[in-house]
Amino acid sequence: MLSNQNIISNINGMNDVFQINKTDCMMGVLPFFHSFGFTATLWLPLISGIRSCFHYNPLDGQTIGKLVSKHRASLLITTPTFLSSYTRKCSKEQFKSLRLVGVGAEKLKDRIAQAFMEKFGISPMEGYGCTELSPVVSMNIPNVMTVDGEQVGSKAGTVGHPLPGISVKVVSPHDFQKLNPGQSGVILVKGPNVMLGYLGEEEKTKEVIKDGWYLTGDIGQVDEDGFITITDRISRFSKIAGEMVPHLKIEEEIHEILGVHERICVVTAIGDDSRGERLVVLLTVDFDHDQIIKSLSAKGFPNLWIPKRDSLFRIDKFPLLGSGKLDLVAVKELAFKCCL
Repeated sequence: MLSNQNIISNINGMNDVFQINKTDCMMGVLPFFHSFGFTATLWLPLISGIRSCFHYNPLDGQTIGKLVSKHRASLLITTPTFLSSYTRKCSKEQFKSLRLVGVGAEKLKDRIAQAFMEKFGISPMEGYGCTELSPVVSMNIPNVMTVDGEQVGSKAGTVGHPLPGISVKVVSPHDFQKLNPGQSGVILVKGPNVMLGYLGEEEKTKEVIKDGWYLTGDIGQVDEDGFITITDRISRFSKIAGEMVPHLKIEEEIHEILGVHERICVVTAIGDDSRGERLVVLLTVDFDHDQIIKSLSAKGFPNLWIPKRDSLFRIDKFPLLGSGKLDLVAVKELAFKCCL
């Protein structure tokens, strides 16, 4: 349950950090049932009084490129999955009017950001949030020159600073004690953007909101400069033979091994009688089983982090939600079918 105040507080924060002005135009590509699309691409332009244009299919890069050019759009808020499509399908000339490209909903891989920067000459700015937080928590923004010098607004590999009025802290997942800068733990968020709760789910609400702090379920850290880094989700770990194994880290290494910029690999896990869980890797391209396994081993990965040869499968495409995110439940079901 998100109140008007929840949404408006988030819009005010984005308005401040984006430095919205009357000449701006928002290119909207995210569906309005997606919290990022609802707050950032529907209500932010309406309340800020700026122009906006929309396209119903966020993967239709050719049309989106034409719309950005036609309406001289200056703001584009999207996801890394969609960003890869624009890098392939849009021309540098079509995107020359953009001054800020914000990216959220999933981790922005270095290879995707670099490819976009090399083609269009603008760095996508990664942010972080979730539906329960209206949704934006933090954002990287372009550096700003002030009378005191340059104010650093972004740092590679992070999701930026919290929006005005939002507090973030990192606690130990074991005893919930606050951790020092640079230490990894569970991210907690407090501010006017925290939801009222889950509709009709009082017990579930109490589990995630404690003393006004929302328990995100994300693992990360805050450095000495206040920049937030998200390293993984608790739900994207597997417990194999008693050890926590991170799916995202394995995915990143496989993408690097295969030398690709777009997502062609997803790591998940299914039940295993002897070790609790078993890693399964799904790929949408042809691959060499031995190359992947030997390369992971050469990089010093622990044996538990290296999938077995019979746990790597070629599939046609990944199941996605309407928001463009991976449908992790469907991914796990697909992995189970592959292993039958």
